[in-house]
Amino acid sequence: FGSRFSASSPQANSLRIVPPHSGSAAMDSNAPKLAKVEKVLGRTGSRGGVIQVRVQFMYETSPELAGRSLIRNVKGPIREGD
Repeated sequence: FGSRFSASSPQANSLRIVPPHSGSAAMDSNAPKLAKVEKVLGRTGSRGGVIQVRVQFMYETSPELAGRSLIRNVKGPIREGD
């Protein structure tokens, strides 16, 4: 399994966290935030098709969230550092 991004891609080591839509797409608060996968926690879902990961927000896209981390569900191939 490989990453969806090539090694030379600027997004090679980041995961895009897209918040749920709630209103106008023109609002900056709803812009996607970049986050880096700190740790792969394991599989979840009835058939194990979803992977739980701990992500840490990156400073470049959201200075107010920099350093915070969340547990997110990811579908598809993922590894630490993505």
